[in-house]
Amino acid sequence: MDTLIAYFDDADHACHQLLPLLAPATAPAQQATHWILVACPPRMTRRVSKWVSYANRENWRARWADKVTEPVVQALVAPGDQLTRLVAHGSLTDLSDSLRRQFPGARVLDARRPKLGQDLPAVTHNQPEPHAARWAVPGAVAGLGAALVLATE
Repeated sequence: MDTLIAYFDDADHACHQLLPLLAPATAPAQQATHWILVACPPRMTRRVSKWVSYANRENWRARWADKVTEPVVQALVAPGDQLTRLVAHGSLTDLSDSLRRQFPGARVLDARRPKLGQDLPAVTHNQPEPHAARWAVPGAVAGLGAALVLATE
């Protein structure tokens, strides 16, 4: 059985990234897959704990994960496949290491939506570092400002 660990934070983007993996599986002798879908909810600010209890925050995270995971399950999981749903807590690299120890030979897939001007944390220890994305927004603003200065002269 093929085991896939998929991290995602947006259902549409995750389906767009993961559906091409299923294309070669259209052969009649398809092997069953064990999907481990790890939902990565958005981070809450530190000040949220002042107004919202821990139980309510965890309840919100679980509801968010259920809402986002359902379209991915409908798109990816075929009859006969196994499914495990998880919600990410803490370091994703530690979670990946734990899941890899539990499921040897599992492949780790990062299907999270990239965010402009923000580096996403790595999913595994051998994942390459992102390009200097934190300079994307200031660089674009500086380039636009230079273009406006040249256009006005």
